[in-house]
Amino acid sequence: MKIKIINPNTTQAMTDGILRAALTAASPGTEITAVSPDKGPVSIECWHDEVFAAAGVVEEVHKGEQLEGGFDAYITACYGDPGLNPAREVTDKPVVGIAEASMHLATFVAYKFSVVTILPRWKMVMDEVVHRYGLEGRCASIRCTDMEVLEFESNPEKGARELYEMSMRAIEEDKAEAICLGCAGMVDFAAELEQKLGIPVFDGVTAAVKVAEALVSLKKKTSKKLYYNYPNAKEYKNSPEIIIPK
Repeated sequence: MKIKIINPNTTQAMTDGILRAALTAASPGTEITAVSPDKGPVSIECWHDEVFAAAGVVEEVHKGEQLEGGFDAYITACYGDPGLNPAREVTDKPVVGIAEASMHLATFVAYKFSVVTILPRWKMVMDEVVHRYGLEGRCASIRCTDMEVLEFESNPEKGARELYEMSMRAIEEDKAEAICLGCAGMVDFAAELEQKLGIPVFDGVTAAVKVAEALVSLKKKTSKKLYYNYPNAKEYKNSPEIIIPK
């Protein structure tokens, strides 16, 4: 089984961390490739970042589909799941978003989960993501740290402290029974945080790997019946040849 993980931002160190986390979750025989687009934002912290990152995600799926042998599944590794729906339109392989995967898995082991994430302005994105997946009734809260995405790598001590403090507030004040870490840059904090909190903690990368593996093992593909059908053939002006619908 071959899975391609796309980190929608262009920070290679973060892509490397995503790969390390994915490999800890992958089953024997699962081959993981992790990439970033060659252009776009170094981190994703608002809608403006998302729209440019999404184009890179879709282009990377196109590239995967052009390879001989290709991939069995794709994962988009940003917690806003940028580019997820258009990516599903250009392949019949499963495409899994890390937010979608971790939130749904959290509902299997807890009635209420909270998302602990980055800057307060990111909450508007998380609100829409939770709504998109129909999980408003299962989401106890969205708690924001005051940290940017790349700070979690540059200052891990502060990152661990803020994630713990916001998670405790979610548990004590919002009655959360599980925590979803709302950024792919938080993958290294999940295990220790779960041990300290005593409740399930999901990082989106490992969750998405297991969901992708399950879909491939079950031989499920993306439905092309209607909404995720391939894009109609048309001209795309001044665009890379690889993305133009044929």
